[in-house]
Amino acid sequence: MRSMWNGSLSFGLVNIPVKMYSATQGKDLRFNQLHTLCHTPIKYQKTCPHCQRAVDEQEIVRGYQYEPGHYVIIQDDEWEEFAVKSSRTVDILRFVELGEIDPIYYDKTYYLEPSETGGKAYSLLQKALSLSGKIAVAEITIRSKPSLAVVRVYHDLLALETIYYPDEIRDQARLSITHMPVQERELEMALSLIASLTEPFEPENYSDRRRQGLLDLVEAKIRGQETVLVDQREEESAPIDLLAALQASIKAQHEKTGGVRH
Repeated sequence: MRSMWNGSLSFGLVNIPVKMYSATQGKDLRFNQLHTLCHTPIKYQKTCPHCQRAVDEQEIVRGYQYEPGHYVIIQDDEWEEFAVKSSRTVDILRFVELGEIDPIYYDKTYYLEPSETGGKAYSLLQKALSLSGKIAVAEITIRSKPSLAVVRVYHDLLALETIYYPDEIRDQARLSITHMPVQERELEMALSLIASLTEPFEPENYSDRRRQGLLDLVEAKIRGQETVLVDQREEESAPIDLLAALQASIKAQHEKTGGVRH
């Protein structure tokens, strides 16, 4: 794996040099959208519906919509005042019990690996967290975005998990839930069913059947040579002008139907 962040873990007066790696990766299959007539990948461009033309990056500004149709414009120099430079330190603020943080707060997980000179201090923190049963609440800035995080022990290493700020958790009180009375016999049967289905969590027993089915379908089509070849030169020179794209589509359709007009 390639580290995505190098810095230090600040633990009191101790700085532990660490490298950070993404602990998870999405494996959902990605599909491109192709033009049905020539199988060329479809391109997208930023357009202004009012001016009815494509716009360059230089013509785009940041706008915050405070009510429908009303925006506040934030200029680049104003934006820069609030830009946070990537920090090279994970600052541990305090320690808490693992059970005090509800799973709804957790966002993304990263592995922390000690750098060449940080092995002993890293092992000390890992051992101390294991024996105390605590996790560390910390602050980190990743790609100019400050985030709250926790540092905990995962197997034999330290893991950092970014967590949401309290105001990012939606208020569940707005939901209307009516708790209906249940019979004692119904509750006993529900508890019995839960007990019968309770077993240790073994993640290797679970898999994404939908993704595997799609992979099997793709591999079967490749073996059956049900594939299409896209001319890369044509893709690179594909027109981005809407009128030209429409004309090319009409021409391709005429060629496909032998020039017959309907």
